[in-house]
Amino acid sequence: MRGLTQLAIWDRLRRRAERQRLIVRAVRRRRRLRVVVDRTSQIGKQDILAFVTQRNERLRLPYFLEYYRNLGVRHFLFVDNDSDDGSLDYLSQQPDVSVWHTKSGYKRARFGMDWINWLLFRYGNGHWCLTVDPDEFLVYPHHETRPLQALTDWLENTGRNAFPAMLLDMYPQGPVDAQPYHEGQNPFEIARWFDPANYTISKNPTYGNLWIQGGPRVRAFFRDDPLAGPALNKIPLVKWFWRYAYVSSTHMLLPRKLNLTYDEDGGELASGCLLHAKFLSTFSEKASEELDRRQHYANSQEYRAYHAGLQDEVDLWCPESREYSDWQQLEELGLISRGNWA
Repeated sequence: MRGLTQLAIWDRLRRRAERQRLIVRAVRRRRRLRVVVDRTSQIGKQDILAFVTQRNERLRLPYFLEYYRNLGVRHFLFVDNDSDDGSLDYLSQQPDVSVWHTKSGYKRARFGMDWINWLLFRYGNGHWCLTVDPDEFLVYPHHETRPLQALTDWLENTGRNAFPAMLLDMYPQGPVDAQPYHEGQNPFEIARWFDPANYTISKNPTYGNLWIQGGPRVRAFFRDDPLAGPALNKIPLVKWFWRYAYVSSTHMLLPRKLNLTYDEDGGELASGCLLHAKFLSTFSEKASEELDRRQHYANSQEYRAYHAGLQDEVDLWCPESREYSDWQQLEELGLISRGNWA
């Protein structure tokens, strides 16, 4: 620590202690998880893994699994938070899925991150690990023609072990519940639109990550208090080491260096987007359920805003909305970057 000021040394020691605390907490919380099906013995040394927490997402799961299998994920590790819609049975039957079940409160597990940190600690070490929700779909430069393995190989060769992706809310034209979503359907056949701008970016001084807010959720649900809107910055893809830990969802990690996934000197590093398929016909029922459970951040403030907005049959589409076409479109709008990945 030579050359550091005393304040910088104490700050580094504090973050190290926080990281150790999060890992210990996750190890203790493993007792709340019950193994349903454990196929982790099938995991190969070079396999890319996906880590997911889910509750009552049966309709979404077939397309979600198909999408990430095609992208190159070789094994899925799911935590099921007491579903009652058949999704646990469905996941248990999938040959490349290991699944754990818990009845414990989502909030008490730091909104599921204690469970995920444990699985990452136990099974993720040495693997590229993708941590996403069932309504998040990663796109990155060349993703139609280059699998995740090509991206992770390039990241390793350039000395990077974390890849950022902005959460891009997708929505239909017209009321959210007007077009029914069917099991296994590509959600972006319905939720084809997004906001091309209307985003704010700041830097978190403590953890060093970017903090992004805005988009249709701020327009529709948080226009009176935009700073209360959800964070859109994510770091979902990481070459995991057992001493790492997510701090808050996938917004930021420790050690701090993992959050520095951008160039502060005027250049650009490669980045992606997570297309967010929250706003489908299933959303109203899901929002009501989660509001009743009150298991989300800030006493479910976000879901209270959704519930209020849905009473008016909210239409997220506006004249400035863009219809999604491909990753090149997102790059032209500055929402993703290929950096120096030609």
